[in-house]
Amino acid sequence: MAGETIQTATDPAGLAALISRAADQKAGGKPGLPPVNKWNPPFCGDLDMEIRADGTWFYMGTPIGRQPLVRLFSTVLRKDEDGKTYLVTPVEKVGIRVEDAPFLAVEMSRSTRDGQQVLTFRTNVGDVVEASAEHPIRFVIEGENSELKPYLLVRGRLEALVSRPVMYDLVELGETVDIDGVSMFAIRSAGEVFPVMPASELETLSHD
Repeated sequence: MAGETIQTATDPAGLAALISRAADQKAGGKPGLPPVNKWNPPFCGDLDMEIRADGTWFYMGTPIGRQPLVRLFSTVLRKDEDGKTYLVTPVEKVGIRVEDAPFLAVEMSRSTRDGQQVLTFRTNVGDVVEASAEHPIRFVIEGENSELKPYLLVRGRLEALVSRPVMYDLVELGETVDIDGVSMFAIRSAGEVFPVMPASELETLSHD
């Protein structure tokens, strides 16, 4: 029953059961990611789990130190139209908290394909993603210090915040591009152009 899942999902035994079901789903399916976007299970309450801005996962206020476990949970993450993030199995959906983005892009490589620059990112949970039309980069400038925060779409509605060291490398690859008559500072990857900001505002970018 859904009520029983709500009661147990927030305690260690409930978490262990959720881990087991997620692991079974991974083991039973083909290699890769389970089809969480195709599942429509009932909502079974919120789990005391949070993904901090630095990519660290917490359960009941304690960091989850086992990276294989974090990776397992990351494969059953889904962000829905309501803007909330869930762990999803075929039989249940439980809510978790995400401080910023669920993933962190911790490494970037640059290559050339068909004469075009291709930027490939690795996340803290092992995803490898090429920035492209299917996986765009968006840029947010926030705070009093005009801090630049790039986000890469990984899958579904789930994004990776590009870590500060990688962000510096990314910005070094920027160029000025004319977009609809406006001179924009932008990044190119896989034939796509991802605007960062108007070139005239580039001096406001925080490097702190």
